[in-house]
Amino acid sequence: MDSPILWCSMLVKDAQVRGKDNSLAGDPARFDTTRWSVIVVAAQSQMPGSRAALSDLCARYWYPLYAFARRRGYASHDAEDVTQGFFLHLLENRALHHVHPVKGRFRSFLLASFQNYLASECERARTLKRGGAQEFVFIDGENAEKSYRLEPFEDLTPEKIFDARWALTILKEAMERLEEEYSIQNKSSTFEALKGYLGTDAVSSSQSYSEAAQKLGVSLGAVKTLIHRLRKRYSVLLREAVSRTVSDQSDVDTEIRALCDALIAAEGRT
Repeated sequence: MDSPILWCSMLVKDAQVRGKDNSLAGDPARFDTTRWSVIVVAAQSQMPGSRAALSDLCARYWYPLYAFARRRGYASHDAEDVTQGFFLHLLENRALHHVHPVKGRFRSFLLASFQNYLASECERARTLKRGGAQEFVFIDGENAEKSYRLEPFEDLTPEKIFDARWALTILKEAMERLEEEYSIQNKSSTFEALKGYLGTDAVSSSQSYSEAAQKLGVSLGAVKTLIHRLRKRYSVLLREAVSRTVSDQSDVDTEIRALCDALIAAEGRT
């Protein structure tokens, strides 16, 4: 992520999309949106499907916890085991039953719970036989370690790195959804040509608008419209991704500001 400021401005300053999506309100009787607050209510009442919904949410955000464990001194295999063991702990010990009232952020809940788990269960977790425990979420250990080797080793705390990695995971999720939408609409070539203008690639797009227009065979005005639409849709998807990790819509902007701060603090080092 080479330009977190661009992402932050897209979200914080975009009044057109802020609070407009009423579909994010959520119904405790349904959790197909995998919203954090809905999953908590479902899990506390032992509703059918709540485990699968929580598993889906955890599967999206396991890497920041893995990286946190590595920064705390765990070897790669031990970090993989302790992360997997933590997710099992959430259900086996019915940890969600202690989340009351249903307020807060999934990010904050996971990190605080993980820190407590490491403190009380680290010895047990370190002695787990690899492959001997039930798998709750799929952890790609090889790719996780490749990513971790790129982690910064300056003065950033594990907590700050966790927040920055969480933000980058949100960015990745939104980008993947955006790419999928363009693919469904048979517009993959448009997405590939313009995605650099979102400022989320490892190397930001250096091509001019004229070059992009020529590549797509459209006018300069048309390509500017396409980029505007791409950014607007990306902004909406980012807000939706953040919304799924907070307990209600009023927390979205606060969480966005917190993630922006984390990205800016770690800029160039994640």
